[in-house]
Amino acid sequence: MSTHVLDRHLQKTLSRGRVAATRPAGCPDIELYLFDPQVLDGPLSHDEAQAVVGEPAYWSFCWASGQVLAQWILQHPHLVAGKRVLDFGSGSGIVAIAAAIAGAAEVVACDLDPAALDAAEANAAGNGVALKRCEDWYQRPQALDVITAADVLYDPDNRGFLAEFRAAAPQVLLADSRVRDLGDPAYVRQAVIEARTWPDLNEFEEFNQVRIYHTV
Repeated sequence: MSTHVLDRHLQKTLSRGRVAATRPAGCPDIELYLFDPQVLDGPLSHDEAQAVVGEPAYWSFCWASGQVLAQWILQHPHLVAGKRVLDFGSGSGIVAIAAAIAGAAEVVACDLDPAALDAAEANAAGNGVALKRCEDWYQRPQALDVITAADVLYDPDNRGFLAEFRAAAPQVLLADSRVRDLGDPAYVRQAVIEARTWPDLNEFEEFNQVRIYHTV
């Protein structure tokens, strides 16, 4: 996957946009093609940051929860090793890539946005691993062992996925910085880890506290 393809996707949101290879501070072992802030004169303005958040070329930023969950998987490879993993809302693909590096038998990147899947594919190739694509959660492969998901509960309408994840696989690994109480006792908090979106969008400090959950 050429970075020119990713640049064209990004320019639909930011006309000056382009991607560059970088290593997020929260998971520096994985290199990603992300938005290159050097195309701007200084940091993102408030309006530009709001445009990025509101018009999701979200795959071009690596959000805090994705970094933390990817690093968690790299540090605990037994969670995915030899297993069939689906990463829900894959975005840049960092969590899916971490699962592949950690020895998963197969990793499926699932995202509604074809541009995100292009990015996940390109980023996976850059890290020497391969992912499968899925554009529709409801047409996902069967016989999954693990579901991973990071920062997918920002919309209250998405809370129903918590039960759907548990029904889809015997193990769910979830990271979230937006919801303090999931309201589902099957998700047991393992840790709270600080991280920042990469490149930094100067979000509220509360969104830099990432909670990691495993299902039981």
